[in-house]
Amino acid sequence: MRMYDIILKKRDGGELTRQEIAYFISGYVSGEIPDYQASALCMAIYYQGMSEAETVALTDCMAHSGDTVDLSRFGSLTVDKHSTGGVGDKTTLIVAPIVASLGGKLAKMSGRGLGHTGGTVDKLESIPGYRVTMEREEFLQQVEDVGVAVIGQSGNLTPADKKLYALRDVTATVDSIPLITSSIMSKKLAAGSHNIVLDVKVGSGAFMKTLGDARTLARNMVEIGKACGRNIAALITDMSRPLGHAIGNELEVREAVEILRGMKKGDLYEVCVALATEMIILLKNISQEEAETLVVGAIESGAAFEKMKEWVSAQGGDALWLEKAPAKPAHIVPIISPVDGYITAMDTAAIGSAAVILGAGRSKKDDPIDYSAGITAAVKTGDRVEKGMTLGTLYTNEEAAIQPATERYLSALSFGENPPESNKLIYEIIR
Repeated sequence: MRMYDIILKKRDGGELTRQEIAYFISGYVSGEIPDYQASALCMAIYYQGMSEAETVALTDCMAHSGDTVDLSRFGSLTVDKHSTGGVGDKTTLIVAPIVASLGGKLAKMSGRGLGHTGGTVDKLESIPGYRVTMEREEFLQQVEDVGVAVIGQSGNLTPADKKLYALRDVTATVDSIPLITSSIMSKKLAAGSHNIVLDVKVGSGAFMKTLGDARTLARNMVEIGKACGRNIAALITDMSRPLGHAIGNELEVREAVEILRGMKKGDLYEVCVALATEMIILLKNISQEEAETLVVGAIESGAAFEKMKEWVSAQGGDALWLEKAPAKPAHIVPIISPVDGYITAMDTAAIGSAAVILGAGRSKKDDPIDYSAGITAAVKTGDRVEKGMTLGTLYTNEEAAIQPATERYLSALSFGENPPESNKLIYEIIR
């Protein structure tokens, strides 16, 4: 078998066999197949696409290209959630303790933020003492004892995806539905959970800009998950504006706490309830109404917030810190509206990049983060504003970042005389 023949076959629109895909993945991980041939195959896939059988084979081979997590000790109680990324998306911090308080087992490995999207691990590291690395047995024991543990991606999990994603990032082949599907689902399969709920974002702050593309990705991932023996569902949710009001690590943890303590509702609350409800449906095989009643009850009774404190404490974090006032950076600056009118649209990716300018995110993998930096959005799409009104607040320790961040934030807002048509928050659920 030759890599040249595999590239040629896919370039000409042929369907690759499982053996050919396995040959490519094993050879690329081992270093026998060079980057230039892997790049050529990715480009061929980008243009020719892949059948469901090919995508299943690619996903499975990538999932087994390194270590896998054995969660069999928990039976069918294991559940995982994955978001395709966005701005202000702190849903894991809220959903995980809700579901764990209702009997689910969440052994979750999360990533860091890069570019305009935030990462769950960065948010958790803003909690004093919280450990994002654990030995495997300690990690699993915490899941058994507490119901939830969230750590950073570590070890030799899906090395094929790590190599391929880095390659796709520099060869303009990231936005290929089969390659996105296999990248996300290989990590979910390797992580071992039996039940999986996907949050597929669509809009200006998401990778999928159109509902059609988001729907195709969601359906593909659900089909792949089912073909690989998993219980799976996907929600398509709006990311044409930030989720919630806080953007930035500590600010987002504080907002998550407000939701769990029953102090705040709105779009973030609704999305989290919907995600947690779907996870409980998969876990308990009950109706949507029954599952939602349990989820709302876990918040209103305080059980979910108590579970969050137990989880944070188990991983070395200061649970008392969750209820303290947030740290104040050197500069807290309001963003003032330049006009009267309605906010007709928000470029959510640009808003995320404004938070990065303030120090809340990273442009390069090794950039440091200021956990206290970020933005709170006072108003969002559809809101009426007046000239001189506060649109939001910047938080930073870098005085030089204030002006460019303000300019970036204001450039992300579109104003008009009439209110815009409202977007759905949850477009559909694919099961």
